[in-house]
Amino acid sequence: MHIRDWPAEERPREKLLQRGAGALSDAELLAIFLGSGLRGRDAVQTARDLLLAHGPLRRLLERDAAGLAELPGLGPARACALAAALELGQRQLAAELQRGSTLTDPASAGRYFAQRLRPLPHESFAALYLDSRHRALGFEELFRGTIDGAEVHPREVVRRALAHNAAAVIVGHNHPSGNPEPSSADRAITARLKQALGLVDIRLLDHFVVGDGPPVSLAARGWV
Repeated sequence: MHIRDWPAEERPREKLLQRGAGALSDAELLAIFLGSGLRGRDAVQTARDLLLAHGPLRRLLERDAAGLAELPGLGPARACALAAALELGQRQLAAELQRGSTLTDPASAGRYFAQRLRPLPHESFAALYLDSRHRALGFEELFRGTIDGAEVHPREVVRRALAHNAAAVIVGHNHPSGNPEPSSADRAITARLKQALGLVDIRLLDHFVVGDGPPVSLAARGWV
């Protein structure tokens, strides 16, 4: 059965228009880019095959345009369109947190950390520095480790925050395994950072853990 023969509420484009992009599965979102599937398969099934063979979605989208073009069902034109859409999303998010912009939505900081850290194959710890009005002063990757972890030094976080003349800091790190669930070590370093920054009157606003799916906010769980 062709997608046009599906019930209207099940077709990816109609579902997106009626319920928003967040209501679509990874395969349905990818199918909208494909437009059509390989011979004998509709776009959604072709997208599912791509995710099964080359996914999950994060791994698939880590490929550059040339790498995407090699995959069945994509090709150069679709690969370029997909790569361009990803870059547009990244630039829009980066614009939200450009130097001097005010952070009004804490979730946007989590998305920014995800954009910067999710593609990395190693664990990395970074900090976003803010002034007293929560305007962005800078973003730095401070510590880089292996897939097993990165050693975080609170004194260095404090030193860099003072160098930026920051009034507040948001930190984040990635879990290359894809599991964003905070560990006991993550909670412990958060407590140490909050204490160290507090000694120089700098607030720790949040600590995000980035993996697959939405980043996890330790502040939202009451751990900051």
